[in-house]
Amino acid sequence: QAQLVESGGGLVQAGGSLRLSCAASERTFSSYVMGWFRQAPGKVREFVAAITRSDIARSGSNTYYAVSVKGRFTISRDNAKNTVSLQMSSLKAEDTAVYYCAAGRIVRIWGLPSEYDYWGQGTQVTVSS
Repeated sequence: QAQLVESGGGLVQAGGSLRLSCAASERTFSSYVMGWFRQAPGKVREFVAAITRSDIARSGSNTYYAVSVKGRFTISRDNAKNTVSLQMSSLKAEDTAVYYCAAGRIVRIWGLPSEYDYWGQGTQVTVSS
């Protein structure tokens, strides 16, 4: 059973940058789709970004983003270190939320939380305006 641990959250001013990391314990990490979701107080958990498994296609992984973060956030994975990262730039107050890392063996709909099998405990990101 995979265990995911997020890190890198904190307080940042609007316009600033922050990098989140997620360390996975699963030795077959490269065979998982990895995603980032976020949940603000009183709101449902929403999709942020996903990166496909990298053990099949010779071209490597594909990435997908929510419209609200496209162009500002970048998801990447390092299979040698079993980590997935989310580089966040041009942060806005509305990006404030708890950010969760997720892993799924078979993910057909990137933005659907129920498609993912494992979740981290979350890390708080607060953007001050």
